[in-house]
Amino acid sequence: MAGRRSSLGFLGMFGRSGDLRQLDAALRGADLHPALVPDGVKLTIVNLMKDRWPDEPPSQAYPEVARLFSYCIAGPEAFERSNGLQGTLDAERRIETALETGDSFDAQIVLMTLHAKLISAEVVERYALSAD
Repeated sequence: MAGRRSSLGFLGMFGRSGDLRQLDAALRGADLHPALVPDGVKLTIVNLMKDRWPDEPPSQAYPEVARLFSYCIAGPEAFERSNGLQGTLDAERRIETALETGDSFDAQIVLMTLHAKLISAEVVERYALSAD
């Protein structure tokens, strides 16, 4: 069986695929406007999710991914204003765990954000991140 494909749409005639619509909604929920994220980055995120959950990413995975991604972009202070202290602590714990384990799904999200040059300078400094 062929894998499900993500689609950005075409000239307004064909709509965005469901996974990209779910990601856009989750980004809004994490106080990150989807228009601020390049489509190529969003496609990479949904493809990483498909690798992580080959059958179908569960609906609760989108907000989880969006919160980590949003933290990486916004930085701790801006993220906390929108997502609260507990949301910030959860995102920070996920980054720390990702750095300890190395090759995890969360580590891939952080690394992709770093490579896309969307990551907050404060996050890079706080966790001593580099794209070596």
